[in-house]
Amino acid sequence: MSEVAELDLGAFDDTVLVFGGPYGNLEATGALLEEGARLKIPPRRMICTGDVAAYCADPVATAGLLRAANIATLMGNCEEALGFGGDDCGCGFEDGSACDLLADHWYRYSNAVLDEECRAWMRGLPRRIRFALGGARLAVVHGGASAINRFMFASSSGADFAAELTLAGAGGVIAGHSGIPFTRVDPGDGPLWHNAGAIGMPANDGTPRVWYSLLRPAPDGVEIKHRALAYDHAAAARKMRSADLPEGYADCLSSGLWPSLDVLPTPERRNTGKALAEETYFWKPVPARA
Repeated sequence: MSEVAELDLGAFDDTVLVFGGPYGNLEATGALLEEGARLKIPPRRMICTGDVAAYCADPVATAGLLRAANIATLMGNCEEALGFGGDDCGCGFEDGSACDLLADHWYRYSNAVLDEECRAWMRGLPRRIRFALGGARLAVVHGGASAINRFMFASSSGADFAAELTLAGAGGVIAGHSGIPFTRVDPGDGPLWHNAGAIGMPANDGTPRVWYSLLRPAPDGVEIKHRALAYDHAAAARKMRSADLPEGYADCLSSGLWPSLDVLPTPERRNTGKALAEETYFWKPVPARA
């Protein structure tokens, strides 16, 4: 399957469900698809921001769910690495850090169990997705527009967001990779940066919940809802332990606490263990030029 640089989904006139980081967590991914059905959102209006295979025990089956549903899925650094035979996950962890050492374990596991059909699917995923909603054009990137594994957090500088938005070439960006949901909307009619969080691993907030988002076209803009999702995390953790995957991540599925905070800036570290609330934002975009 040939590599796809960009996928344009066209314009949506109803709610779009966005999620990231399935991470090989079959139970969470299945629960997310059931939630979409409950909300009457068809798979054609769902978007995954990448990292289908990572920490958890079912990378092939998790990818299979997304493939069977034909959900628009972005290439994350994990798909890039596993699809093209990388030596490591390409996550952007500092060499020798706790995250780097833990990643080596789960990456070797995923690399061993993936078949060539799944790797070919990963190689064929788009590196960027575009769509229109609520009168605005949005770009979906994995980490940042500048690098697939760039970590962007709510506390990142305005200059960093501005540079990434310029590179993305859109009034709003939807991203993944960092694992913590957040929305940044500049005052007035400014640009949007939105991260739906991850469904495969908790958001380091001390709860086992995982996160997705609903983007709904509204008069003069877009309504954005951060939504939490409960699922059978105990079953997912049991599978991880049976596969001898890192205990820190298996425990995280129930504790809601990451085994390492290496990638987090100071403000996000301070929020460790503080339960996130479901929030709603409204974005009034600058009208797109014809």
